[in-house]
This record gives sequence, structure tokens and C-alpha cells, in this order.
Amino acid sequence: MTAADAGRADGARAYPRGSASGAAGDGGAGPGEADAGGAPDRDLRAAVRAVLPAVREGLERLVRIPSVSADPQARDAVEASAAEVARQLGAAGLPTVEVVRAPDGLPAVLGRRPGPPGAPTVLLYAHHDVQPAGDRAAWGGDPFEPRERDGRLFGRGAADDKAGVAVHCAALRALGDDPGVGVAVLIEGEEEIGSPTLPALLAEHRDRLAADVLVLADSTNWRVGVPALTTSLRGGVSVVVEVATLRQAVHNGVYGGPVPDALTALTRLLASLHDERGDVAVAGLSRQVADPLDLTEDRLRADAGVLDGVRLIGSGSLTSRLWRAPALSVIGIDAPPVDAAGMVLVPTARARLALRIGPGDDAGAARDALVRHLESHAPWGVRLRVTPGRPVAPFAARTDGPGYAAARAAFGQAWDVPPVEIGVGGSIAFLAPFVQTFPAAEVLITGVEDPDTRAHGPNESLHLADFERACLAEALLLHRLGQE
Repeated sequence: MTAADAGRADGARAYPRGSASGAAGDGGAGPGEADAGGAPDRDLRAAVRAVLPAVREGLERLVRIPSVSADPQARDAVEASAAEVARQLGAAGLPTVEVVRAPDGLPAVLGRRPGPPGAPTVLLYAHHDVQPAGDRAAWGGDPFEPRERDGRLFGRGAADDKAGVAVHCAALRALGDDPGVGVAVLIEGEEEIGSPTLPALLAEHRDRLAADVLVLADSTNWRVGVPALTTSLRGGVSVVVEVATLRQAVHNGVYGGPVPDALTALTRLLASLHDERGDVAVAGLSRQVADPLDLTEDRLRADAGVLDGVRLIGSGSLTSRLWRAPALSVIGIDAPPVDAAGMVLVPTARARLALRIGPGDDAGAARDALVRHLESHAPWGVRLRVTPGRPVAPFAARTDGPGYAAARAAFGQAWDVPPVEIGVGGSIAFLAPFVQTFPAAEVLITGVEDPDTRAHGPNESLHLADFERACLAEALLLHRLGQE
């Protein structure tokens, strides 16, 4: 009995493995399935190409909707985005689609198509909310007007993550009325603000969303032309640290010397967070080793835009530093702006810190370790207040199940090269609620981004050739999972 048959809240049981188990050893075809270039592959390639114009049109409609979940003034746009997603999922063939929300939550879209008896159910996830546009002058045009240039589609949300919605629509359209598996779809509207009501949403609709395999389409590929499955994520927490030294600002010429100012004290405290190599100096955080793959310093510097002469920091392989070791950055400081600064000793100053932790660390314990470090390293007896945020747990996937076997084969067919299994240094808040709600389900983290996507920044873009490959890969994955 599968999750689809039982409506179980905890996800997968044993399900028909057909071609999925046949792919486990060497990525080859299973019973009833052709190798790359065989009839099912050719048919799905043709079907994906046939539906791409409509899918691309739908993606561009979504990009034009400024569904910025962090902006209270954009609530109508978030509602419009959810309505458009619901329309597109209905057009993709889902017989049941509705806009849902948790109490005080933003709109999500839930769709469902039951599968044949005994078939597994696959949950497809993406999100329709987006980051703010930021500095509009840094864009090559209106950030919410999609435009194509050099094989890429530019616009806020063109990749993160309205393209994830489009990939799901393309796969469902290409497979038609009989995808061979049960399908549940959840398109969230709060991912960019940390998915605050997702746990309540999953709890309310868990029977309708119960699945054997979760396909969470909100990650990246290794590079253009090389697909990836994300198998680990760092967790993390942010804290705000505030330093106070004086009741009020005073003249630095009169009192400077013996009297400490808060901004100088804060900078000394922040400097204690890293050692001379640039490794995080907070005691109690763990480091693990990651496969170095083929990542070179030159490539990393180019992808990140590191200026000439600026050295990389930390120790260990680059992938270990990116995926399996802690990282700590100062992401904001409240202090007088340079152009408006007076000749005074600043009485208070504060900063926001972002700590990333690798799999194996406990997010709550890591938060506490950071707070202890700040408290023990505050200089000169300054008054210190630390306000921690909500911790996000790290994640490491189980990769030995039939879902992963099917995904490796499907992605290899779609790209004509095998997928790379990678870690991602960021945290995804929605992951923990899914894992807690469906603990037995296989979790596949996929995506359409690449090192040039610039998600969250100006000129976010989608590589259109890789987008087509991602659509084909998901269609092949669902087809393989549905084979007996």
C-alpha cells in the first residue's frame, strides 16, 4: 500500500519500483523503459517541446506579478500570483486545484490528481512569492517585465522560484491525463519570508499531500549544462547584537581616550568571530568534509565575483567550506551614516549576524554557542544584548532509495550527463516542516538555478536551455516512478 492508497501522514511505504529500481545500479533502464534515446524518452522530449511555448508564456505572466511576500503593500499582488498559479495548474491537467492558507498566512495553491491503484504519489513543491527587486537602477530594465537576452530570461522570480512552478506545469502537461503516479502539488506563498505558516498548512492538509517522494524544486544546478541533486543543506540562525556604552552621545574631543564608544566596541566584538585564517572562531561548532568535485578557486572566484587581490578565507576544501563547515557573516550594522556622522562618541550600536551550520550540528545548540561567544568576548564591560532569531536545522538526505535512483537516471537522460550530488550552503526553512510531516518520504531537492542566476540580486535570470532540460527531467522522473 502506498501513501496515495492509505492517505498516510508520514509519507512513503514500499511502492512499485519498476524502472526506478532498475536505475539504481548504473542509471540504466528498468523494465518497460527505454534507455536514453528510446521510445519513451523520444516521446517525452517531443511532448515537452510541444508544451514549452505555453509554459514559457505562463512563466512570463507570473514574473509580471510583483508577489513580494515581505512587502505588506504587495498583498494584492501575492493574491493575484496565487490565482494565476491555480489557473496554470488547472490548465496543466490537475482536476482539483484550490487556493488555501493557514490562519494569518499568505495564499498557497494546492492541487491533486489521484494515481492508479498501487502507484506511488509524488508531491511537487515550489513557491510563487519573490524577493524585493532591490536597487531598480541596477537592473537592465523593469525587474517585473520579463525579457530574453543571450539565451536567458531576466526578471525577478524568473528562476527563484516561479520557474519551479513552470517546471511542474511542463511535466504535468507533457505527461497528459495519465502521468502514471499520483500527484500532489503545493505552491507556497511565504518561502521568501521563512515559511512561517507552512507547518500549520501541512498539518491541515497532510492527508491530501501525503506522498512517497517529495520533489522540492527550489535549488540550483552545478553549472549550466550539468544538473545537480541537492543532498545536503546548511542550517542556521541570525542574531541581533547590541552594544551600549553611554547614556548619550558626547563630544569625542572632550571625552575620547578613556571613554569607550559603542561602535568601536562592536567592531572589536565582531572581529573576534573569526580567526586569522578566516575560520569561524565560535567554540562548539562542527566541521565535516565534502567531496571536492571539480570546483576550483578560479571558478569560485569568478562565480562569486571576488575582486582581484582579495584572498579566500577559511581552511579545508572549497566544497567543505561552502557546504559542511560553519560560516558567519555580518549582514547589517546600525550606526551613523558616514556622510552624517558627527564628532561624537556613539552611545549604542548594533549588528545582525548570520550563522550557517553544516549537517551534524544542532541549530539550537549552535545559536546558544554564538550567544555565549558574544557574551564572553564583549570588551571593556560594555552592556550587551543579544536577540536570537528562529533557528533552521541543517539537512542531509537519504540517497539510496528508488526515488533517487529514478532521479539520477531521469536527469542523466535529460542533460546527457549524469547529475552531480551537491550540498548548498544556504538554509531552506520549508524543508524541516516537510521532513517532520512526512518522515518516511524520499526528499529530492531540485532546481533550475545556476551560478549566473543571481537569485535575490539585480538581474536575476533563467538559463532557457537548462529550463527545458529541467522540464524534461521531471517528466522522465514521474514516468519512471510510475512504471511497474
